[in-house]
Amino acid sequence: QVQLVESGGGLVQAGESLRLSCTASGNIHTINNMGWYRQAPGNQRELVAAISSSDIALYARSVRGRFTISRDNAKNTVYLQMNSLKPEDTGFYYCRITTPQVYWGQGTQVTVSS
Repeated sequence: QVQLVESGGGLVQAGESLRLSCTASGNIHTINNMGWYRQAPGNQRELVAAISSSDIALYARSVRGRFTISRDNAKNTVYLQMNSLKPEDTGFYYCRITTPQVYWGQGTQVTVSS
């Protein structure tokens, strides 16, 4: 059994920053990819950023240059530093890991007001 716990969401104004964290616990041997997805009301869940076990990161075009994903393997934790937030970044942010089984977190709400 693997659990993912996200934290760091909240309500901010446009231009401000937030840092999301996601920690995995349970029966984990190796975590391959770690990533963040988001879902806005009425929209499909979309990839925001992902990072491989060798620290290769990829980003959605809409967040490139503003968001940074990182991981701490000793803590089984992935972070998402979000700077220069925009109202269109509003959504429910989910953490996802592969071990290679896929696990999802419960999500954390990010709301950016204009």
